[in-house]
Amino acid sequence: MNPQETNSIKWSENVLIADADYIDKVAFNLTVNFERMIGRRIPKADMSQWGVCIALDGGVRPGENEIQIVLIHDENQLQMDNFQPSDYAKELDGRAFKDEKLGEFSVNTIAAGKMTSKDEAILDVLCLALERPEVKRIMVIPNAEQGELYATIRQTLRQIDDEKRITIFAMQPMEGGNFRQEILGYSLMSALGIKADEVKSY
Repeated sequence: MNPQETNSIKWSENVLIADADYIDKVAFNLTVNFERMIGRRIPKADMSQWGVCIALDGGVRPGENEIQIVLIHDENQLQMDNFQPSDYAKELDGRAFKDEKLGEFSVNTIAAGKMTSKDEAILDVLCLALERPEVKRIMVIPNAEQGELYATIRQTLRQIDDEKRITIFAMQPMEGGNFRQEILGYSLMSALGIKADEVKSY
């Protein structure tokens, strides 16, 4: 991973590190499944709404917070297909948005490629965030369905003290560790505009 990319990250008290290709894929799968189930077209996921929901699930409480979103993606993927806004370079990297209840969200994107794999980049950013004293809360969304990244993260967090609140998001309960767990699907459903009363009968 290019050191300049991590140097450009303005560390906040709250940091969200996500495999952007993975959450884009999950959003697509949810869209296909729920369009068939509830019988209507589902729009692209609202990035700001998703960020707010993830932050709440990760323990951020209302106030003048700063939340840093770090989206790590394959260098061949220039945009997300199932989110809006979606273009990493033109619409997401270096941008910010304000939520009246939670505070300011800022976004960085990191392209992983030949030099560093995406899993390595996620782990690198996580380790950097763990070392920063100003970072108090970390939310991580790896692709826990493939490869060894989840197990590596679990091992990495084993020695972390309780000063940092760490939450791992996955689509199903995973083997536990020195962190909290939350289900990723709930925030994505909200960002996709899927209402609970539309699906409660299924």
